Amino acid sequence: MAIPRGGVPVGYEVSKELGWPMDLMLTKKLGHPKHKEYAIGAVGINDRIIIPHSDVTDDYVESETDAVRKRLKEMRQKFMGDKLPEAVKDKTAIIVDDGIATGNTLLASVEILRKQQPAKIVVAVPVASSKAAKKLAHKADEIVVVTVPDMFYGVGQFYEDFTQVSDEEVIKDLKKM
Repeated sequence: MAIPRGGVPVGYEVSKELGWPMDLMLTKKLGHPKHKEYAIGAVGINDRIIIPHSDVTDDYVESETDAVRKRLKEMRQKFMGDKLPEAVKDKTAIIVDDGIATGNTLLASVEILRKQQPAKIVVAVPVASSKAAKKLAHKADEIVVVTVPDMFYGVGQFYEDFTQVSDEEVIKDLKKM
């Protein structure tokens, strides 16, 4: 379950090595109406996690959920076409990304994926901040991180080339699976 877009090249390598199918983990943060970067939840195509806030209306949550789901469905169609999502019930699911700074997106992804009843959820990344790794260790069944550096400023500092993965690169990797 690769987090697009940066997690797809990493997910491709993991899937190839294990001989497992790869799918996309399509979740997006739901931001507070006054501070969009402050997460009040996360939305997946078929599920969501919302943290209630007294200053956030149900109408806002519904409207934003609809907008996010529309974008996620467009991404799914663009990247996966008519291919059905991989069933994860009673299976081990590995969520892969290019790295973890805060862990908030992955926390939401784990919670949304858990509702699909996999036997086990593993989070696997090349690099993570120690704070994020500890946070995720309490939510995922297992976390695999190649490097947890003492000094962490951002995921990009651990890559020679951290340019954004293009839609074309995502599609190319997915077609190889």
